[in-house]
Order: sequence, then C-alpha cells, then structure tokens
Amino acid sequence: MSYIARFGKDNGACDTGNSAEGSGSSKGPDEVSNDFDHEIAQLTKHKSRPHQLLRGDMPGKLRLPVSTMKMLVGRESNHSGRGRFSSADCCHVLSRYLPLNGPWGVDQSRSPAYVSQFSNDGLFFVAGFQGGHIRIYNVEKGWKVQKDILTQSLRWTITDTSLSPDQRYLVYASMTPVVNIVNVESSKTESLANVTYKLPSVESQGGDLLEIHGGLDFSIDDDEDEFGIFSVKFSTDGRELVAASSDASIYVYDLQENKVSLRIPAHQSDVNTVCFADESGHLIYSGSDDNLCKVWDRRCLMTKGKAAGVLMGHLEGVTFIDSRGDGRYLISNGKDQTTKLWDIRKMSSTAIYPRRTYRDWDYRWMEYPSHATTLKHPNDQSLATYRGHAVLRTLIRCYFSPAYSTGQKYIYTGSSDHSVYIYDLVTGAQVARLDHHEGPVRDCSWHPLYPILVSSSWDGTVARWEFPGDDQVPTLMRPKLRPRRVFY
Repeated sequence: MSYIARFGKDNGACDTGNSAEGSGSSKGPDEVSNDFDHEIAQLTKHKSRPHQLLRGDMPGKLRLPVSTMKMLVGRESNHSGRGRFSSADCCHVLSRYLPLNGPWGVDQSRSPAYVSQFSNDGLFFVAGFQGGHIRIYNVEKGWKVQKDILTQSLRWTITDTSLSPDQRYLVYASMTPVVNIVNVESSKTESLANVTYKLPSVESQGGDLLEIHGGLDFSIDDDEDEFGIFSVKFSTDGRELVAASSDASIYVYDLQENKVSLRIPAHQSDVNTVCFADESGHLIYSGSDDNLCKVWDRRCLMTKGKAAGVLMGHLEGVTFIDSRGDGRYLISNGKDQTTKLWDIRKMSSTAIYPRRTYRDWDYRWMEYPSHATTLKHPNDQSLATYRGHAVLRTLIRCYFSPAYSTGQKYIYTGSSDHSVYIYDLVTGAQVARLDHHEGPVRDCSWHPLYPILVSSSWDGTVARWEFPGDDQVPTLMRPKLRPRRVFY
C-alpha cells in the first residue's frame, strides 16, 4: 500500500491512534532567553494551534492539545464556519502523531552512512555511504532502489549530497574542490562514474547514453592549496550551488555559466555548513569551526565586502545550520553539545571570542569536558538552547520539522550517542528519543508530508521510523563497528 494512501492529505490517519507523549524538558529554564514570548513562539503557535471554535472551550480558557475526536466533531458540526480544517488545524492533529514506531530497515551497508535526505516532495530518498555509494530510493514503490550511483574522485568520504529541485540532477561532494553532478533521470538503475551504456535509439536502433559524472571545479585559477567541501546545496531555482569549504571560504557556482561566480573569504577556520536562507537566494547562512554563524547578503556584498552580521553563542565549532525558510530564523548544531535557535535581527557587526578554559580538546576522539557543559558565552545572542544530544566524532546535523505536518513546532537532530532527538521548539522539552543504532547518527530526515523519519548511522544502517507503521517490526542486522582514525 502506498504511503499517500496510508497518510493521505485527507487526514484519514488522524482518526485513530495515540499521540506521542513528551519525556520532559532536558534543559533548564535559563536556556531560553527572557523574551521567548518572542515572535517565533507566536508564529509557531499560530501555525499549529486549532481554531478557537474547534476547541470547545469557554472564552478565555485554553486547553491544549485538543483531542482529535473533539476537533472532528467540531468540523462536522461546522463550528468554525468553514466546513473543513485549516492548515493550522491539520498541523495540530498531525504534529501529535510522531514517527516513533520502528525502526524498519531501508538499507544496510558495510560502509558508514554519512548523509540522507528526502526530496522536497518526499517521493525520493537519497542516502550516501562512505564507501562511495549513493542510493536513491523510490518511497512510493516500497523504497525500491531507483538509482545506485558509484562515485568517482572520492577522498575519504561523501561529505554531502543535494538533489536539484526538479529532481533531474544530484551533486555530491568530498574532500576535494571538485563537486560531481549526475543526471539521475535515466532508466538505468546502476550509474558507474563515466561508464557508457549501449541503449537502442529510435532511428538507428543503436546509440550511447552517457552516465557521466561531470566535475564542477570550485577552485580558482590562482589557488595553490587544495581544499575539501563539507557542504553543498542547490538554490531553490536550481541555477546555483552554494558550498562550504575547508579553506574557510564560501563558494557560489553558476550552473548556467559553468563557473564559480562568487568566493567569500568567510571565516577564520573550516566552514562546515552553508545554506540559502530563503527562496530569493539573496541571503546565505554559514557556520564554522571559529564558533560563529554568519549571515551574508549578496546584494550588498560587493560594496561592503563583509558579512551582514555575526551570531555569537556557541563555544565550539558549528557543525550544521538549517534555515526555517523565512529569511529570518535558523538553528545550528555546535560541538559545545548544543543546538541553538537564532533570529538574524539580533546579529551584531563584530565578533567576541571568549577565552577558552580548556585546551587540546578534539571532538573527533575525546569526550566533551564535563565542566564545560555549564559554560555560557558572555554575549550569547541565541533565542534558545537545546541540550541532551551529543555532537561528537562527526558533523552531526539538525533540522526544523516539516511545515506541512507539524508547523515546524519541533527541531530534531542526530547524535553521536547513536540516537535521534526531537525537541519542542518553544518549550525546549525533549519530546522523543529514537534509539536503535550502534554508531553515531550523523544525519536524519523527516518526510515533508507524512509521519516518517529516516536515520542514517555509522553502523551502516539506514532505518525508518513511522506512525502508525506496520504490524510487526523486523530485527535489523547490526554490523560490527571498525575503528577509524580520522573523522569528519
């Protein structure tokens, strides 16, 4: 049965089942700034709070969450006057049914899984493994492998992948300045780097279909030092790529001109993560091992030549950034074992670096110093801080939950303690912890429409969590972990 039939937009899946229960807050109240009646709290509530007339409460009294049965009765009785649920009503129902059941196996590899993401429409899922394989799964066809890509020019691991908005092309990055681009439209399942397949043509009954992994060189002519790329993303229109590199720079690549259109000397250390702030493509967010998140406005970059602003608060390097998509809010994961929520309107023009009280610490093979967990940045500009997960060994990623099904009322993150954590954006409560893997969970992805979450781990397992899920949960094979000397 297809996932659309099971979790369709008619909200049929909301009629039965129990809502997820939170496990209590994992952080103290001082972790939330004094003004966390902030606008984003009101926006989040507005996007996931049911219509007042569907609550069935007396004026001035608010009891949340409202039961699904009460809301359905109110809808059928047309209490709101619309005869249907609004998007906020749908989010209020769907956001209670979290993908906590499972896990079910999507794939198993001897190689660590590094990246995994759903396509924008949720029809496809992409997973990248350190050994050089990238697989694209068709979600609607039972997670069948639609494309099995064997990469080229790989150094150490696949650091990131990105699927174009039209789902015709996929790019993958490694610890080199060359990003490879693959046309994933062909009907051939296997895609071996630069291998030519013989397929019949309409006219001559003989022809070539080239499965060429084109190389997009991000290095500039006068570059002497080779660098690697940690993060790469398509723009919303699919015309540009933005990349974060180990040479402390941000690159923008024009796919139509087939060249680097912009290089920004952005930070004082490795840039681990970068993304566009919204659909316009004017604003770019970046995060670095210099502990800073920065905002770049391309419209005034040529005249000012510096960042539009700096966001301070992390005490260690930033591993990942996710934009809320509105050009205003973002979250970041940091090696100080926190996720932070930011409003770019609070950014400053200069950075202050607090004195580090511990030395020679390396997140790749050492535990975070216990005394450092209580330290705070003296000029912390974040709106809220979320604790409980572990950001060690590798560049752990974090995200806002989907707008359609949850109103972005949650944030979720992988963790080096082998789990996935889900937090309430406004209260900071740890809503759920998904525990199965036997290695760090570097990446995870929540389906944009349905209650499905997929986690990918260094144990080689790509696992699927759902609500309501199947009747039986199969046992997943867990390969033995092998020691690794270097981590990214």
